[in-house]
Amino acid sequence: MADGSAGKPRHEHGPEHFDVLIVGAGLSGIGAAWHLQHEAKPARSYVILEGREAIGGTWDLFRYPGIRSDSDMYTLGYAFKPWTEAKAIADGPSILKYVRQTAAENGIDRHIRFGHKVTAAAWSSEDALWTVTARTADGATRTFTAGFVFLCGGYYSYDGGYLPQFPGYDRFKGALVHPQQWPEGLDYSGKRVVVIGSGATAVTIVPEMAKRAGHVTMLQRSPTYVVSRPAEDAFANRLREILPAKLAYQLIRWRNVLFGMWFFRMARNKPDAVKKNIVDMVRQQLGPDYDVATHFTPSYNPWDQRLCLVPDADLFAAIKARSASVVTDHIETFDETGIQLKSGKHLDADVIVTATGLVLQVMNGLSLTVDGKAVDPGQTLSYRGMMYEGVPNLASVFGYTNASWTLKADLTCEYVNRVLNHMARTGQRQVTPRNTTGEAERLPWLDFSSGYVQRAMEKFPKQGGKAPWKLHQNYALDLMNLRYAKLDDGVLEFSNRAPQDAKAKGKVAA
Repeated sequence: MADGSAGKPRHEHGPEHFDVLIVGAGLSGIGAAWHLQHEAKPARSYVILEGREAIGGTWDLFRYPGIRSDSDMYTLGYAFKPWTEAKAIADGPSILKYVRQTAAENGIDRHIRFGHKVTAAAWSSEDALWTVTARTADGATRTFTAGFVFLCGGYYSYDGGYLPQFPGYDRFKGALVHPQQWPEGLDYSGKRVVVIGSGATAVTIVPEMAKRAGHVTMLQRSPTYVVSRPAEDAFANRLREILPAKLAYQLIRWRNVLFGMWFFRMARNKPDAVKKNIVDMVRQQLGPDYDVATHFTPSYNPWDQRLCLVPDADLFAAIKARSASVVTDHIETFDETGIQLKSGKHLDADVIVTATGLVLQVMNGLSLTVDGKAVDPGQTLSYRGMMYEGVPNLASVFGYTNASWTLKADLTCEYVNRVLNHMARTGQRQVTPRNTTGEAERLPWLDFSSGYVQRAMEKFPKQGGKAPWKLHQNYALDLMNLRYAKLDDGVLEFSNRAPQDAKAKGKVAA
């Protein structure tokens, strides 16, 4: 798919060199390449290093039944490429097709080096270069140099998901499956399935497996907020029939963005009212005799954790059809035939799916050094949610927790290109966020109570209490700050003029 020759790399002596090195060929990495091709002036040579053998990231990695988005595609889709499928809540294969189409239509696929897992990056201020080390699929080591590194490899480890230390786990004689490593050809037809978890993955898997399984039980320690919406957006589909595709897409995108912002604000300002609304909607779906208080009424407020979306109420439909059920309890131990619960109840199972979460990974798992000194991400402040205190010429994409990932990804890419263009105009080779404002607060990167977040926050960069160190979860505010704010903000330091420019400047001064 990619010969790697595009981008005009310079490697007459030593490692191949590119102006920009992008890590990851998923949703974020392909978007970053598009922005670089269309916004960087002058044009930059670039390469995408992808550890796996395919484009798509999450949407190629996950193969579990029912894999789909939990955000609408009018906001999860790229700002520059309208989503044209009928379903707004799209299945994984459709999203993968969309990402790969974007890469092929723009020649981005020709810049990808597959089977190149980036392991380390070392910055030299003297050379104004990153030296990046990658491990290839055959176990060899390759090195590249780049003026700028853009981390687009997502926020979790692809090596495996989180698995608690369940007592007796090895005793179970049936099939044990983690969604992140779904085995090809797993036959669960007519079988008893237990899915452990209550997050987005669990509520996706349960109704899909229930179509073929004998029965599926969702076993949760505590409830999650679950909301339903139609898989197809009737208004959006109608609008696309009467308006040009790009205009319709932008109108629908902004409608969804504004609704999401309004709903999040309501959840923060009036949590009890929003909680009642959500729970009442579940009760309407499941009927007055269902124990909604036990199984679908969380103890925390809405948006303290991410809400789970079920398209066309498929989870509730499976429960009403008795092909699926929910058990809220704690695990005592696994045994040969299933799971013994602390309540005394036993769940018989042929297949157990551990939808128990992800392992978050900071800075795509890279080992970073700056001028020979190791960087501890957990000790740095995050600049505008994308760059890091004291780390030159490096940015990363990290999307919203309360909205679609790509909304923030697009803005981040735009800002990175503004920075690159400014450096080209001024002849500076280095850009470094410096804590010149005396920001003293060190707050967690994410204010989220979910277990997978809490387990990793110590390792992540910190945010400050005020701009530009504060991480906003607000698209409209970020739009103003990232698209229109001045780069010269007293924090972003441009330096390290190219040697020939420095000499010329010295002659003029003399």
